[in-house]
Amino acid sequence: MNGPNQIAGQATVPAAARIDAIVIGRNEGTRLEACLASLRGKTRRIIYVDSGSTDDSPAMARTAGAIVVALDLSQPFTAARARNAGLAALPDGCADFVQMIDGDCTVAAGWLDQAASFLDSRPQAALVCGRRRERFPQASIYNLLCDWEWNTPVGPARACGGDALIRLDAIKGIGGYRDDVIAAEDDEMCQRLRAAGWQLWRIDAEMTGHDAAIRRFGQWWRRAVRAGHGFAEVGALHPGYFAAERRRVLLWGAVLPVVVLAGLLVWPPLAVGVLALYALSLARMALRLGKHGMPFLQALRAAGLITLSKFPNLQGVLIRGYRRLHGRAATIIEYK
Repeated sequence: MNGPNQIAGQATVPAAARIDAIVIGRNEGTRLEACLASLRGKTRRIIYVDSGSTDDSPAMARTAGAIVVALDLSQPFTAARARNAGLAALPDGCADFVQMIDGDCTVAAGWLDQAASFLDSRPQAALVCGRRRERFPQASIYNLLCDWEWNTPVGPARACGGDALIRLDAIKGIGGYRDDVIAAEDDEMCQRLRAAGWQLWRIDAEMTGHDAAIRRFGQWWRRAVRAGHGFAEVGALHPGYFAAERRRVLLWGAVLPVVVLAGLLVWPPLAVGVLALYALSLARMALRLGKHGMPFLQALRAAGLITLSKFPNLQGVLIRGYRRLHGRAATIIEYK
């Protein structure tokens, strides 16, 4: 049996010689500079796909030694399109694995070697992800929530986020990403990998640091709208996926508010009872966050946002439905 990073009949090959990186971004500025610096010397090549930046991101990437690909401005931007453009830019005879990473992230030291070794040891694994951390969790309650959201269970996974080391044959075998999916495109791609018989894994290792840069309520709201759009869009393509999320959105964001209004008009105690359910849900979430080490006041604020998120989630579901009904192309929902 060959060891990690070893090809039959050959000497051990360094991970850096077997991995290409695809970075996507738009107006990331110093965040992109840090991202490229974290990859320098650790991959065979870096492809940077720029989605219409108005800053000096493309020039910065070229200076850092990346191959720059500019998306066609005549078509709507999506992260999926950007990732596919990066895959298309990889030359023939390229590396075994590709590290997908967003331009506002940095790669942790040792991640690429550990991830490549993991994929070598599990031929049925198409991708592996680790712990993505928010770099500035105390900058805002919204950043803190992002960090909590990314602390997913270790072991076999149903999906990954935008950062992952992927087996190149696997991602190309399913045709890459779907260009028209504007939110949760990584979840959608992962479901097709699973349907093709591949395994997905989350390991206990530091992977990337992320700068969410969410400082305002409006940014958080738009991010939650985008999540709701993803629940509906990917759920329509893969009905069993995001099913629980869609049920929660409909129950807490639509059904119960209607019951509250009906109760106020017909029987006020009913409205009070439903509002008590919201309070109970908030309290349970705050306790859950507290058990994970979040201070009480932060946990209470975070739980309030999670409870409130069902409303922008519902907005995203409705936006997706309206666009489908009227035959309108989906456009990205940005929060930065």
